[in-house]
Formats: sequence, C-alpha cells, structure tokens
Amino acid sequence: MSTDPMTAPASPPAPSPAAPPASPPTERQKTAALRRHLALQLLFELALPLAAFYGLQAAGLSQWAALAVGSLLAAPWLVHGMVRRGRVDAMGLFTLCLMLLGALMSLVTGDPRVLLVRDSWLFGLIGLWILGTLPTRRPFVMYMAQTVVTAKIGEAGWRAWAARWDAESAFRRHVRVLTAVWGTVFTLDAAVRVVLALTLPVDSVPLVSTVQWVAVLSGLILFHKRYVTRHGLKA
Repeated sequence: MSTDPMTAPASPPAPSPAAPPASPPTERQKTAALRRHLALQLLFELALPLAAFYGLQAAGLSQWAALAVGSLLAAPWLVHGMVRRGRVDAMGLFTLCLMLLGALMSLVTGDPRVLLVRDSWLFGLIGLWILGTLPTRRPFVMYMAQTVVTAKIGEAGWRAWAARWDAESAFRRHVRVLTAVWGTVFTLDAAVRVVLALTLPVDSVPLVSTVQWVAVLSGLILFHKRYVTRHGLKA
C-alpha cells in the first residue's frame, strides 16, 4: 500500500472547540447600553433640531425655513432605528407622519407658529394615543420597553421580559399604571406647549420648549425608574 502523502487519504480535520456561550450582560453593561440609547435620542430628537434652528437663522434663513428644516432632521434617526431593528415601530411611524403633516400645513400658511403648534399636536396626540392603549393587550409601556429592554439585553431578553404580561396579573397592572402616567403627562405637556407657541416670541419658543421638555422627561424617567425598581418590573 502506498504511503505517498500525495495519494494517501486525508485525515478528517480535528473538530474545532465549541465557542463558549456568551455570558449575559452585567447590570453595568445594561445601564451603559440604556444610557447610550437615551443619549442618542436626546441628541437626534432634541439637540440637533434646536441647534439647526438657531444655526440656520444665523445663516440668514427665515424663521419658517429654519423651523421646517430643523424639525425634519429627526426623521432620518427615526427611520434608521426602524431599519436597524428590522421592524416598523408604531410610535416612530406615527411621529414621522405628524412631522410631515405639520411641514405640509406650514407650506400652505407660511406661518412659523404653525410648526411650533405642530409640536403641541404631536405631544397631545401621542398622549391621547398612549391613554387609548390602556385597555389593550399592548399598552404603551410595552411598546416603549421593547426598544429599551432590547437595547439592554437583546431580543431574547425582551421576549422573556414580555412573556410576563401573560403570566402575571400584577405585571399587567403596573404596566397600565405607568402607561396612564405617561399618557397624562404627555397630554398636559401638550397644553403647555400650545400656550408657549402662541404667546412667546417665535425665536424663544424652541429653546423654552426644549428646556421644558427635558425637565418633564427627566421627571418622567426618574418616576418610571423608581416605579419599575420598586415593583419588580426591571429587565
């Protein structure tokens, strides 16, 4: 029998060692992922439109044009989020539609206050929609948690967390309480925004409105975080 290495049958390759299973994220990693996600939201949905408004005005654009361009800068961020997650986010799509509707209406009137009041419509309609989800099997907090929980612990972690809805009545009750709080605050915030948009000078409304929303959002997030921790909803 030939022992020529060129004609000898090749020995089967040694099996490669199996990769060790990925360890679950630590609490510090979860918190870092959530903070990164919130920071990007604040950057693209608040800071960038605000900076664009004042920057474009300084460059010579009218109040209407600066508001229109600045308000639409958040659209690519919303679309990118849906593409990255591979699904259409109901709230993101709703926000995009209202942004485009407000821009089209302002084209007809040419009044920058129409764009400013548009933000009030947006928050008011979102607030009413949030409250409208209360009796459904998927209240708003479940929509919101999908993005947040997935950012912290991935799709598998989200599915495990969401499965508690069917298994725990206390979980459903707490989710609905949080949904009611978010919906009420959004609706009341919209009323305040209408007053600001119609009474303050146009140049000052974006800054005042943004500062107000940061304060409201910070309070909401603080309440939400404490409530989630106290009632065992944390992912």
